[in-house]
Amino acid sequence: MKSRFYLILIPYQFPITNSQLPITMSKYYVFFTRNVLPQSNVASLVQVAHSANAAANLGYPAVLVYLRKGWNTLNPVDLLRPFQPRKPDDQLAKIYNIQDKLKVADLPMPWPIDLWDSKWTSASTIVSKYYLPIHLVKSTKIVHTRDWNFVKAAIKNGIPAIYEQHHHEDKDFQPEVVRNPLFQISVTVADTVRDSMIKNGMPPEKVITLHNGFNHFFLARQTEAARNWRQQLLTDGRQYLAVYAGGLYPFKGVDMLVDVAQELPLVQFAIAGGDSSQVTAYQKLAQSKQVNNIKFLGYLPQNQLASLLQAADVLTHPHCLTEAATFTSPLKFFDYMASGTPIVATEIASLMEFKSGNIAATWCEPDNPHHFAQSIRDCLTKYPRKSEGYAETMDFVKQFSWENRIERIMGYIDEGVRSQIIN
Repeated sequence: MKSRFYLILIPYQFPITNSQLPITMSKYYVFFTRNVLPQSNVASLVQVAHSANAAANLGYPAVLVYLRKGWNTLNPVDLLRPFQPRKPDDQLAKIYNIQDKLKVADLPMPWPIDLWDSKWTSASTIVSKYYLPIHLVKSTKIVHTRDWNFVKAAIKNGIPAIYEQHHHEDKDFQPEVVRNPLFQISVTVADTVRDSMIKNGMPPEKVITLHNGFNHFFLARQTEAARNWRQQLLTDGRQYLAVYAGGLYPFKGVDMLVDVAQELPLVQFAIAGGDSSQVTAYQKLAQSKQVNNIKFLGYLPQNQLASLLQAADVLTHPHCLTEAATFTSPLKFFDYMASGTPIVATEIASLMEFKSGNIAATWCEPDNPHHFAQSIRDCLTKYPRKSEGYAETMDFVKQFSWENRIERIMGYIDEGVRSQIIN
């Protein structure tokens, strides 16, 4: 009984005078995702984490806010004081390559939240109706999120907001939200998505198109680790290593890569990405076609992925000509360029602006395994492997850093709001 009474009194141990506020009264630039972190191989969460990390690197008081579920959400102290920014733990920092300046905060979502498909037991409702107006509002200068419900809640509670939408969504944008002065800007990665957002009610002056970025970690040379990859993967007398890194989906061109590998038996293919079920399915596909020069490595943390990209003779970007090709963000393509390794890419709309760039790349039409195989041969001849990477490619990609992206977004924020964030 005494223990319960003590826990209830904890929130009142802190004075509320202006001179002695608890640490959570600091004002933050909040990046919010309605997901549990970390999750491997989810590109949208990589984007959120890297954006928050970049803002922190630029000196903004950034905190990455996400959800926590499971038995460790039942601590009543956490429920009463849920917003406690801290340094990320080693696992989170490693998976997303987060630097020291970023803080994180996980909001507890105890059972039965999200157990049933109900508005009143959904995480969105708990965040928007409880955590934000009671706990986050006093500690937040601005929010930056891909969660539209969180944007609406922020505006309702007097907090400026930045919204990101990277895919076509059947969503109407309410005039009272998008016309509100607190709604600063919305950001997308493709003009086709921008057009659909405008059609759904977003004012044209309130939506901009910006590419995603790359992590500087991919620029740093990892010569020894790259050499180890080549020793591990180049077997059976093969001298060339072709690498794909990304999602294991047919529209990404992974099926086609199996056929390409079949045409190039002297080239070793290595595929990084996917969960265990996807890896197993593609291993069976390769076995059924008797393709022996392709290895599926599964998900790799970014530190291992960077050295794998540098180990390759050629990096493959075989995206098929689907609807997704019109708005696919060049997130992976930027990491490819940062590695300095020559690239073979299909000519899809979202990559065409880079075709004229000063980069070591060979281009070919989509959905044609024979042409893609020939493009790999051409690339190996034109761009022999350099352990130091191709400098022109690495110099070209520097303009697309996550930090540059945040700075460009900040250019659209009201001066009064921006000055409050940095102070």
